[in-house]
Amino acid sequence: MTDANLSLGPGHEELDVPVAGGHLRVLRWGAGPRAAIAVHGITASAACWQPMARALPSDWTLFAVDLRGRGHSAALPGPYGLRRHVEDLLAVLPHLGHDSPVLVGHSLGAYIALLTVGAAPDAFGGLLMVDGGIPMPVPDGADLDAILTASLGPALARLKQTYPTVDAYLDFWRTHPALSGAWNADIEDYLRYDLTGRDGALRSRVLEEAARSDGRELLASGTMIGTALRELTMPVQLLTAPAGLFGQPPGILPTELCLAWQAQAPMLSLETLPGTNHYTIIFDPDAAATVAQRLTQAAT
Repeated sequence: MTDANLSLGPGHEELDVPVAGGHLRVLRWGAGPRAAIAVHGITASAACWQPMARALPSDWTLFAVDLRGRGHSAALPGPYGLRRHVEDLLAVLPHLGHDSPVLVGHSLGAYIALLTVGAAPDAFGGLLMVDGGIPMPVPDGADLDAILTASLGPALARLKQTYPTVDAYLDFWRTHPALSGAWNADIEDYLRYDLTGRDGALRSRVLEEAARSDGRELLASGTMIGTALRELTMPVQLLTAPAGLFGQPPGILPTELCLAWQAQAPMLSLETLPGTNHYTIIFDPDAAATVAQRLTQAAT
């Protein structure tokens, strides 16, 4: 059996926090008095936040959750969905030992973080959204599963596959157009953390049912997400990447769409991180350092 815990760099700790149906895995980096909670994307895991954790000042603690159905929280039962993840985050909060943490979310995690702040605004000291958090335009009557398959591509396809070795899984991702020119040790650590099973039949820890369920609800929840943006009571920054899931422009949140929502949400400010795509905005060391800096600023 592959041991994913050994794949991450030094300085982190694994916590298992009680939630409905079992325990949610939380990774912790640092031991400072100021705290942030990080929420990953639709087919990702808490390990994606390692580059940002390294870039945070020493007076910060970062807690990163494995969402229900992913990582070491994969055994938690459904149902999944945005509201369930919000419930899980609020259940985790009292166990972390920090008041008013900042919330940061990437991709799907940005939507979950936004809705969590909306559900309990007094519980959090700030919010930062990274390439997510803006309602997706979806045509009436669209096939939501078809949209997910087309947009997520290899990230979703891998959930059906098994791999003979760890190297075979890494090779699958080395050729991904968004990562091929940006490969680094943090990406390898993240991918090793994602694997489970025995040699000859390794697979991603992410449950396809969880990813598709969350994706369908995300695409169908534009009204709820828009309301949460309009009703923000604290300044919130959205960082966007100019390139998307396949490493090419446009990004998943086009500038025109973000500007249209900024006009409706007075608490929202926008910043694009040049040279990044949907993945490298959190994995590239320089981009991760910028995200860490914006996170600390969100607390002020």
